[in-house]
Amino acid sequence: MIGSYYSEEDINEILLSGGDAPARDSSGHGTHVAGIAAGNGRASRGENRGVAYEADIIVVKLRGRSRNGFPQTTELMMGVDFCVRMSLLRAEPLALNLSYGNNYGSHDGTSLLETYLDSVAGVGRSVICVGSGNEGNNARHTSGTVTSDRESLIEFSVAPGETNLSIQIWKNYADRYQITLSAPSGASIGLTENTQGSYRYVLDGTELLWYFGEPVPYSKDQEIYIEFLPEGVQTTVRSGIWKLQFSPREIVDGRFRLWMPSGNTINADTGFLVPMTRDTLTIPSTAFKLVAVAAYNSNTDSFASFSGQGFVCCSLVKPDIAAPGVDIVSCAPGGGYTSKTGTSMACPFVTGSAALLMQYGIVNGQDPYLYGEKVKAYLIRGARQLDVYGEYPNPDIGWGVLCLRDSMPE
Repeated sequence: MIGSYYSEEDINEILLSGGDAPARDSSGHGTHVAGIAAGNGRASRGENRGVAYEADIIVVKLRGRSRNGFPQTTELMMGVDFCVRMSLLRAEPLALNLSYGNNYGSHDGTSLLETYLDSVAGVGRSVICVGSGNEGNNARHTSGTVTSDRESLIEFSVAPGETNLSIQIWKNYADRYQITLSAPSGASIGLTENTQGSYRYVLDGTELLWYFGEPVPYSKDQEIYIEFLPEGVQTTVRSGIWKLQFSPREIVDGRFRLWMPSGNTINADTGFLVPMTRDTLTIPSTAFKLVAVAAYNSNTDSFASFSGQGFVCCSLVKPDIAAPGVDIVSCAPGGGYTSKTGTSMACPFVTGSAALLMQYGIVNGQDPYLYGEKVKAYLIRGARQLDVYGEYPNPDIGWGVLCLRDSMPE
């Protein structure tokens, strides 16, 4: 095992002695999420308690060694593995909350992380819930189509002060076309996509690193990755309107999709000029066997525009369900409560509800098989439909919004 393990007794001893905690929640994100799922409400005399407020809690603190402080995919996988192993050791069902997501990958359920989570979802008696992300209105995703006689142009804006930027292009490996990148000055370079490997160019005071990938054992798609960095004495990427021109060479499918980084890793004004709100789920909410949770405003019974939107296709629906995610009051580090907004706040409502369903079925002996996809089915059956939508399921809130009362077995 990598890292340090602290038992319940160890944690209580530290709290009673007033000693230094081995780790602190500097952002308050994890504390807030845990409070929604299972907070006991002690500081509010029970008023602000969580959904499954008597549940045992296991917390994994990820170190986050990347430049922006986010954990590496492998670290997240090790954290999930630890939780699953502990649930097996303790012979307890596990409701696992992942209020986490990023944009790196093809968003079709085939990345290493998604594949791993789909596999581990079948181990033991567990339910894994993950937020759909907050990329619905961030202009970080778009797509295009190239045909044998038609090019495709993608334009994007780089805001002033951007210190770096990356764009992923995901396409059918069988398609071949030339990609021309034009800078705000009009200067351009063209690459014919016919080999794998890395390339470096300098354009308009910006260093460009290109990577042409190849299919991997868990995905048949091809990734083309472009990174924009300041060059020489420059400290920022050239701001303005950049253009990507896709010209056909050999076309079999022709469709391609593009993503920029998620969250606050780039400026809010950097994005595609013609963005798409569909398929803006962050990874790993696109994994098939997880419960993908969107956010809605429970005060107005309306969809939260920031919430990642998915798809309804070929018997696959993402997100699965929505839960309250706007102005949610929960625990703050050091005591007291605070309000936060996001799908990170919606997800633990569903995680806590899954825990209560498993308590009813497994712990109380009503149904020893009430876990995994069966819990998802119960949550979907009880989901409440909003009047604003005429068709269900839909790419915004899936099968509806969380209603645990109607999800409980009859």
